[in-house]
Amino acid sequence: RNKCASCYRQFNKMEHLVEHMKISYHSGHEPTCGVCKKHCRSFESLREHLIGPLPKQECKNIFSLRGCRFCMTILESPSARRIHQERCQFSSVNSGLATRMAALGLRDKSMIDNTSSRSPRVVALSCKMVGGGSDGSLDLCARVCITDESDNVVFHTYVKPSMPVTSYRYETTGIRPENLRDAMPLKQVQRKIQEFLCNGEPMWKIRPRAGKARILVGHGLDHDLDRLQLEYPSSMIRDIAKYPPLMKTSKLSNSLKYLTQAYLGYDVHYGIQDPYEDCVAMMRLYTRMRYQKHKIEAYPLAADAQNRSNQVAWRQSEVERMSPNEMLSISRSDYYCWCLDSLA
Repeated sequence: RNKCASCYRQFNKMEHLVEHMKISYHSGHEPTCGVCKKHCRSFESLREHLIGPLPKQECKNIFSLRGCRFCMTILESPSARRIHQERCQFSSVNSGLATRMAALGLRDKSMIDNTSSRSPRVVALSCKMVGGGSDGSLDLCARVCITDESDNVVFHTYVKPSMPVTSYRYETTGIRPENLRDAMPLKQVQRKIQEFLCNGEPMWKIRPRAGKARILVGHGLDHDLDRLQLEYPSSMIRDIAKYPPLMKTSKLSNSLKYLTQAYLGYDVHYGIQDPYEDCVAMMRLYTRMRYQKHKIEAYPLAADAQNRSNQVAWRQSEVERMSPNEMLSISRSDYYCWCLDSLA
């Protein structure tokens, strides 16, 4: 009787269920099983529920016939699943050709056009690092790429580090000394990217909605922005590595290589790594998360002022008289779901 309407955990006492709902932040934005409607904290948890070592057997049987292994959606029939999965699986960019083009400078784009009427609202950024310091362990940004939602290169250049390079890490970066000899200085790269992201808005004035500043997508952006010596408002950052639905059940980050293979259906990071290929993969992952269909709520976040003032509604005596479904209806997410970007 004291069963959570979201994750289906059962409790001996109603007050224990109430306490669980207070700290779990269940909402309609969580990944949900298309068979039993159980809410999971992440897609990794949902994957374990459906096809893990100890899955729910009924859900596993239906998923094996009608489930898409990339987006975890349950389709109407096996034939509908086959058609959907072909569309859901992406093909990789031709990284071998792309790397050779970049090495020849054919894809270098050191100028950013801020005047175009088709200027992108969302962009992905990826950096490749060489090593500095006595042992080559200090990361120095030596190559940066920015793409838009259509996989077009917005900005791509080699970067001249501000200190001597002691390891070019050629096996993974493909960068040679001649690539950096006449490369753009770090300060100039920093200024160009900062101006492009802010898009004419002062940093202090940037807001996540109805502004001109751009949404920045990446994987491990804290590190990339630190190496570029860039600051950007967290409200405009969409970090694949920190997005709760794409994290491990242990709440640690998944690698971009794993996420691309599991949710897009192709492999990256074999041999020399191309930042353009990373940008494309990150944008595809972001787009897949952004266009999920969730219930529209006036105040979707637990941190919203309206919901903070409504915490009074979680009075023990009152909530204990609610049904589990009523508790779920007033519960809100503790993270910003990227589907809300579609409403901006």
